[in-house]
Amino acid sequence: MAEKIVQTSGRKQLGEFAPEFAHYNDDILFGENWNNEDLDLKTRSLITVVALMAQGIVDSSLKYHITNAKNHGVTQKEMVAAITHVAFYAGWPKGWAVFNLAKEVYND
Repeated sequence: MAEKIVQTSGRKQLGEFAPEFAHYNDDILFGENWNNEDLDLKTRSLITVVALMAQGIVDSSLKYHITNAKNHGVTQKEMVAAITHVAFYAGWPKGWAVFNLAKEVYND
């Protein structure tokens, strides 16, 4: 793996209030799971966007992961195809909501 994912937002935002959760976020989710080499970062990023979309999560965390996917090589064409495909299974309104975030990220 060329790039090692390092996350510190858990500790920065919740370290004093919820230290165990911050540890799980930074060290387990991002430190171990995101650095597992069984999936490349591009695939892992796209899967994450799809999972959040399917749950109807269309807040700043999804925008972060769309940006992350773009930074890991997911093209606009690939993102559009993935969102369109998943909209049939997860719900058309969710597709619309995610497209609004994706447009912001890919138009930057």
